[in-house]
Amino acid sequence: MFSKKYFMKSLTQISKISALITLLVLSACSAENEDQTIRATQVNEPETHQSNSTLPKLNVYKSPTCGCCEKWLDHIDEQGFQSVAHNNNDLSSLKQSLGIKPHYRSCHTAISKEGYIFEGHIPAKFIHQFMAKQQTYLAKDVLGLAVPAMPIGSPGMEVANKFMPYQVLLLKSDGSSTIYTTVNTYSEQF
Repeated sequence: MFSKKYFMKSLTQISKISALITLLVLSACSAENEDQTIRATQVNEPETHQSNSTLPKLNVYKSPTCGCCEKWLDHIDEQGFQSVAHNNNDLSSLKQSLGIKPHYRSCHTAISKEGYIFEGHIPAKFIHQFMAKQQTYLAKDVLGLAVPAMPIGSPGMEVANKFMPYQVLLLKSDGSSTIYTTVNTYSEQF
């Protein structure tokens, strides 16, 4: 039905599209943007971004060169949090010690003063909702929320007008998860 030449041409086009998507994702998470400011240059030198002590505080652990993490920090600060960035070159060990299974991981991890974990590009809207109901999670062995990987269009992962629907997961201490919410459109994040 299809010729070998047609198949090879299609395969080449798919490879080019895949390479373009990879390039877009990597550029969104790159620190090569000259306008970007690294919030803290040393692992032991955290920097507070909002000075209002009445705002809920999140300690955010990230790579010192992650551009999309910087964008996510801007998002949560603009949406009513006080972030404190901690650059860390061994995030995998940190995530493991917190009980975050590899398939739930992303590029940064935030921790509230109560010890709840917020993994990845979670919209601030859902962190606020979670924190407002945190008392209901105490007896349920809940770790926090996660947006695994780095969905295009999530806060900090904006690429032009592209958007990929994704789920925010409720992480449990036994390693399981349930769906906290599904985000189908860009506007549902705010």
